[in-house]
Parts: sequence; structure tokens; C-alpha cells
Amino acid sequence: MNTRLAQELGLEFPIFAFTHCRDVAAAVSKAGGLGVLGVAAHSADALRAELEWIEKEVDGKPYGVDLLLPAKFVGSDKAGGFSPEELDARIPAEHQQFLDDLLNQHEVPPLPADASVRDEFAVGLDKQRDVIEMLFEYNISLIASALGPPPSWMVELGKQHGVKVAALAGTVAHAKRHAEAGADIIIAQGYEAGGHTGEVATMVLVPEVVDAVAPLPVLAAGGI
Repeated sequence: MNTRLAQELGLEFPIFAFTHCRDVAAAVSKAGGLGVLGVAAHSADALRAELEWIEKEVDGKPYGVDLLLPAKFVGSDKAGGFSPEELDARIPAEHQQFLDDLLNQHEVPPLPADASVRDEFAVGLDKQRDVIEMLFEYNISLIASALGPPPSWMVELGKQHGVKVAALAGTVAHAKRHAEAGADIIIAQGYEAGGHTGEVATMVLVPEVVDAVAPLPVLAAGGI
């Protein structure tokens, strides 16, 4: 089985694996598919290390990355978003107590005083542009927005570097919005995927999205 999209990306098999594990991404690409690494929880330095490792492993075979680009989220109406302290303050006391009890029950030691738990890839276009631009310094074949439509400047960077821009959609409305934003590929992700989805089942969503965004290629994600 082969498809036009697989041919354009140089794949042996039309299989795309979205994962947070670099080993899985590299293994899928080496096997003839396209591994896509989720980068939303990486700092810039950690991300460079991951991509350099993948490129050595895949030896020129195509791979991709995905990230979160929500147009609106809690704190997005505030310059710079919420601070770490403000985010912590939004955690209900009952939930914090539940976690504290769970850690004590299993004798999990507290983090060292000098440990950093904030060195991560922030949400929001204003905080991610530098990292997104850095991604195009690498030999990626695809960059996907797992949440939110791709911004025009990212679409333009994709064209300049020959990188396909994809976007995940859980509804037809989202799929149309991604197509209007200039995405090259729409990923119809059904409810069974358990990720950034709506409430529509995969086998219903996929044909609806195909009809809505034709002739753009559509990837089916989720389950049966």
C-alpha cells in the first residue's frame, strides 16, 4: 500500500507514529514510516539533544516533530501568561493533599531544594516562536500542531524549508480552520485517540474531514 503523501515524504509505508519517545520516533522512521516526536515538554537545549540523537539514528530518513499551539488557553489573555507561582495557586488544595498523601504512602522522597521542574517548553506562540524557528534548523520533514491552527509565519517557514505543516483536528470546524490557515496535512484525530480530540468517533470523523478539506491529504488517527 502506498499513497501520494507517503511518496512525497519518501516513506516506504504510509504510517505516522506520534510519540513522546525519541526511540520510538527513530525506530518508526528507520522501519520505513515517519516517526513524529512530541516536543511540548522539552527545553530548547534538551530538544537540540533529542533531535541530534534522532538524526544520527535515522541516517537521513524522514522524521517530524509536533507541538502545542493553542490560539486560546487559561492565561492567554495576560501578557506572558501565568507565572509558575500563579499556576501552582490554581491547583485545588484537595488535589494537592491527595498527591502529598500518595507520595507519602509510597515513600517517594521530596525533590532536592535545587531541583528545577520549570525547564520546559511553554505554551503560547509568544513563548514558542524561537524554539519553532530552531526546529527548522534540523532536517525535519514534518512539523505538526497538535492543538491549535498553525500560525502564518510557521506555514511560510515550512514552505521555505520544504517541510510539511500538519495540524490535528477533532472536529470538522477545526479541520476547516487548519486548512484556511494553510496547513499541508490535516490529521483527523478521533475520540478514541485519547489526546487533543473532540467527542467524534474516528470512523465518523475521518470521512467528514476528508470531504471538508479536499483535496488536502488527511491522516486518520484514533481507533476503531
